[in-house]
Amino acid sequence: MTTSTTRVLALLEILQGGGTRTVADLAARLGVDERTVRRYAGHLLELGVPVESLRGRYGGYRLAPGHRMPPLMLTDEEALAVLLGLLVAQRTGPVTASGAASESAAAKLRRVLPKALGRRLEALLETADFTAPPRSAGAREAGLLLGLAEAARDRRPVALGYTDRRGRSSERTVWPYGLVAHGGRWYLTAADPSAGPATDPSAGPATAPSTDPSAGPVAGPAEVRTFRLDRVTGMHVLPGSFESPPDFDPVAAVLDSLAGAPWAHEVRVRVRAEEHHVRRHLPPGLATLSPLPPEDGADWTEVRLRAERLDWIPAVLAALDRPFVIDRPPELRTLVTSLADRLTMYATASAPEAPAPDDH
Repeated sequence: MTTSTTRVLALLEILQGGGTRTVADLAARLGVDERTVRRYAGHLLELGVPVESLRGRYGGYRLAPGHRMPPLMLTDEEALAVLLGLLVAQRTGPVTASGAASESAAAKLRRVLPKALGRRLEALLETADFTAPPRSAGAREAGLLLGLAEAARDRRPVALGYTDRRGRSSERTVWPYGLVAHGGRWYLTAADPSAGPATDPSAGPATAPSTDPSAGPVAGPAEVRTFRLDRVTGMHVLPGSFESPPDFDPVAAVLDSLAGAPWAHEVRVRVRAEEHHVRRHLPPGLATLSPLPPEDGADWTEVRLRAERLDWIPAVLAALDRPFVIDRPPELRTLVTSLADRLTMYATASAPEAPAPDDH
């Protein structure tokens, strides 16, 4: 690579750092005169890199968004960070691009890594493994994610096609509040005016969209709901606008929704412990916790959760190692008693005698 080519690429790397760089600053950093800087900027334009020239006292050069992504100049550490991020996201993260796109992007980066760094990366890939199975997603989900993100940012209502966990399809208009990545999936939290008033008073009032953009927002209540992105069958942005509730927390809304999902059993237990102690065993998304008034000088926490099966809950209650009261369902008391009896039997059973040594 010639010296001039090296400096042109160095100019690109500087501009990719962001902001506007004066010609004098660029000349000093590249070790050339200002006329040469302008020539290098012209070379970048010929290569299709969107370089903008700004005139005036504080003018200079900067990168502008282009129709295609300009070539990236990455250090070894930056390239390795991006590549590892791609590989890990394919296995454990909320994937939104097709497997082919992720693999082709990773292959391009691996081809340009220095040989020594590439060998070390290959050693990592050959010896590392993941406990989670690989997740798959198509480009459709990536398009949905970007479209919903824009609608949430711009406060635009969205027509949504959705298939619920029972396979029932529906069409509805929602007001997207935010997107949340949780457990390897993307979730949309949105107000659903067709579902009626909000059931959580803390959610605050929602604002209805206007079908006429010039009419402005119209106030009205709506229930906040959570939608899994991989169950969205289609979406398009509608005219109008809405206002989200002040201080709305999309993460808390999604976790509360997951914890309150409709399952076969509704469980309510009071635990004589502070909320932070209970939370270590029952994370958000699994249970909703509420502090109760102290009794006998001790703190109590109410635990509410829904579950398809109850057989795992007694072991969690035992792990809390705190007094508790089961309010419902009654069958949970039977399971807890049965576990306690088994544990007592195991703890008091005599150890089996060791076999006698063989004299032969």
